[in-house]
Amino acid sequence: MMDIKLLVNKKPYTLNVDPSERLLDVLRNRLGLIGTKEGCGEGECGACTVIIDGKTVNSCLVLVAQADGCEIITIEGVGNRRSLHPVQKAFVEVGAVQCGFCTPGMVLAAKALLDKNAHPSDDEIGIAMSWLIGTNLSFNEIGYQRTYGNSSWSHHFCDHGLYFVR
Repeated sequence: MMDIKLLVNKKPYTLNVDPSERLLDVLRNRLGLIGTKEGCGEGECGACTVIIDGKTVNSCLVLVAQADGCEIITIEGVGNRRSLHPVQKAFVEVGAVQCGFCTPGMVLAAKALLDKNAHPSDDEIGIAMSWLIGTNLSFNEIGYQRTYGNSSWSHHFCDHGLYFVR
């Protein structure tokens, strides 16, 4: 067992953990942050995506000891029911929520991209989002559309980003 410090959704935690525990399990079972889902458990689907120190990672592949001293953002740290984050609003506007199981990972990946680059190219959007495989979507069902003329951040994501097409 070891003591670690995490800053999760801007809240500090000191936990005594087995260093071989997965970050995913600590977030869900010890901190009650169940928005981070386990899909494949192999780092393939992205349902367990969180942001660690500004980078998206699959929390099913991260040992909690590796996150010691890190800042972590889960879906619970992005907006709330009364005040959605602009990326969450964009997903709702374009109907990108599907069943909702993998949506938290997709929202976090989009947020991380836009936090780094408010005007990503189509290629940058494709790279940032392509590794997320939802249960209702295959990669071939994700399309990108680019239009110009709207300067608001939430519409910026809609205009540059993720459109789900059938």
